[in-house]
Amino acid sequence: MLPHNFLFTFGASTHLGFVKLSSQEIERAVRAALAEDIGSGDVTSLATVPASASFTVVMRAREPMVVAGLAFAETAFRSLSSRVRIKRLTRDGLSLKAGAALLQITGPARAILSAERVALNFVQRLSGVATLTAQYVAAIKGTRAQILDTRKTTPGWRRFEKYAVACGGGRNHRVGLFDMVLIKDNHLAVLRNARPNAVAAAVNRAREKFPKLKIEVEADTLSQVKQAVDAGADIILLDNMSPALLRQAVMIVGGRAKTEASGGVNLKTIRAIAQTGVDFISVGALTHSARAVDIGLDFEDAC
Repeated sequence: MLPHNFLFTFGASTHLGFVKLSSQEIERAVRAALAEDIGSGDVTSLATVPASASFTVVMRAREPMVVAGLAFAETAFRSLSSRVRIKRLTRDGLSLKAGAALLQITGPARAILSAERVALNFVQRLSGVATLTAQYVAAIKGTRAQILDTRKTTPGWRRFEKYAVACGGGRNHRVGLFDMVLIKDNHLAVLRNARPNAVAAAVNRAREKFPKLKIEVEADTLSQVKQAVDAGADIILLDNMSPALLRQAVMIVGGRAKTEASGGVNLKTIRAIAQTGVDFISVGALTHSARAVDIGLDFEDAC
């Protein structure tokens, strides 16, 4: 589980580590979402709710889930009124049963009603990612493998979704094209005539250009696995290999590099993949296919 103050640590991501979010980037995202939703004004609340009205609501899980994104919800409510008071009843990274309370919010009714959908959207989506990640982590429990995310994320939400993966017990792969070298099949195709081979040429060029960055090579065949290890790659991405081939690849690598399985990964196949001895398994579904969990905002009492 994540430490209680994890969300508020500052800094950039680390390779195969955890994305760290700052309060400033959370506030920017929330303010943009509020502007998109409210526009020139929440006409329903302005027309029907007295300006003096206050009440208390509870954000509550409607199904079992792993929590992620509470700070986004808190920021949404507080952005619309300084008189909003929030009591946090759980924390990011914890598993909850259906019916459990996440937040208690008290304050001006108009502000709470206007922020409700934005607050729920963030927590439902991010908790969905965390919940799905936790299912994958549980599926490989007892093996050496660790779950990684990918760049298959919602545009503009990548860091948030990768944070949610960490809440669910996964680890973050590269955040973008800038923080590590990943030599894929199309890069190798450009160097197909290079000597001694395309893999070695690509690794040597990457090491010379960016000596401080980790280098990963995508391998489709056992021959490419050997070439990548011999070239000094830090990580070998074993693409769409069967469990039998994955075992052979792990033996060829022999601990000289880390191994990452990718492709054909789902909750039915992942344990067999993990049992081959790979170090990491990357799962695009964590972020591109996670559904939003069901969370509601329940009226508690008038103030």
